Amino acid sequence: MRTIEAPARPAAPQTRASIGELHDFLKAHPEIEAFDLILIDPNGIPRGKTVRRHEIEGIYETGRNLPGSILGLDVTGEDVDETGLVWSDGDADRCAWPIPGTLAPALWTDPPRGQFRVALHEMDGRPVEADPRHVLQRRIDALAEKGYRAVAAFELEFYLVDMAEGDSVPQPARLPLTGARPDGTHVYGIEELDRLEPFSRDLYRAAAAQGLPVETLISEYAPGQFELTLHHRDAMQAAEDLVALKHLLRGVARRHGMQACFMAKPFADRAGSGMHMHASLCDMDGRNLFADRDGLLAPPLLSAIGGLLDALPESMLVMAPHNNSWRRFSAQSYAPTTPNWGINNRGVAVRVPAGAPGGRHLEQRMAGVDANPFLVAAVTLAAMARGIAAERDPGLPADGDGSAAGDAPPLPRNWTEAIEAAQGSSFLKDALGETMHRVLLAIKRSEAARFAAYVSPLDYRLYLGTV
Repeated sequence: MRTIEAPARPAAPQTRASIGELHDFLKAHPEIEAFDLILIDPNGIPRGKTVRRHEIEGIYETGRNLPGSILGLDVTGEDVDETGLVWSDGDADRCAWPIPGTLAPALWTDPPRGQFRVALHEMDGRPVEADPRHVLQRRIDALAEKGYRAVAAFELEFYLVDMAEGDSVPQPARLPLTGARPDGTHVYGIEELDRLEPFSRDLYRAAAAQGLPVETLISEYAPGQFELTLHHRDAMQAAEDLVALKHLLRGVARRHGMQACFMAKPFADRAGSGMHMHASLCDMDGRNLFADRDGLLAPPLLSAIGGLLDALPESMLVMAPHNNSWRRFSAQSYAPTTPNWGINNRGVAVRVPAGAPGGRHLEQRMAGVDANPFLVAAVTLAAMARGIAAERDPGLPADGDGSAAGDAPPLPRNWTEAIEAAQGSSFLKDALGETMHRVLLAIKRSEAARFAAYVSPLDYRLYLGTV
């Protein structure tokens, strides 16, 4: 009989959540009997399972095996074998370990459930390089080696929609307080926010229970469109906050008879939804390297902007990852169409907001709300670091209409061109890592092929009786 080595017990990574964190939570929440285990895939979609209370301690002690193919799924949940994560390795398990600080109650569920997010590791404890969280951690570690710490915050634009009887497409949702369907563009409207009660009350309560630093709620530039801001934190925590907030919004909206919509462009004739990332770099003592210097913008800030502008054309697949993402970009729409920058100008790709000189930062405005915040942050930080290292001059800021074409290389015009630009990008391969670069391209090529093969209702309307 031949000798065959048995599978090794998973090695615990140093970054896993502590068992003490779990025990404190269980003591504080004896009523919670089930927990959602959540892994974020390359599309930013939460995947996982619901486990019972008696299982949870074992997960914190020894991890929970999950198939690595979860990170090789397309947006519909179908396997993409070209990722190398499905049949080429036998759909092998990896080990999921709880992430510190993510264990929280989900107040919108009845009966109440807990939830926690996990990161996927190889059985020897190494990070699985197709896990988006590890991609961002790699960029954060690279910055730390240079003496930098990234601070960031995301803005989240979204629609609240429902399906009116007889309609095949969603409509702006009837607001909970009045039952009326929003009509007209009431940007910054206070009455619109008042009519959103009691949804907004439950939103803030649920966010507080999860430790999410949710701040301002705004009525945005279309009926049923809103924006939430998050307080700035370390870059990893900022991305964690964003994925947690999207999940929370879906749950709270559902309990109020609505659906939180995170499509970049759900309505052809209305504003699209972005996911703007505010970012700065500090030294290890917490000093903002982007703070103004004698009334002038700091050289590191200008160089970071230059790096971002250089990287945008080849990074657009991360910023606009779906076919629908590309419907968001049009002139004078608050969605940038040119890789340019400006000061206190919302028509540009990279904006320097007005504000206190000591808190100066940049705002990357390209990403849609449908993008994966871990990958958006990873690419943004990598581009900023490259620009600083090269002391890249971004040129003069755009003045006035930021959508006017400038001297910068053009952005891809559509999803297909974005895929091709990403394919040939050595920058993107380095920023994401070779594995994630391969996985993301395989997923996007598969999705694009499926989309191209679909015969839509518009096809029939245009061609059925005419050609």
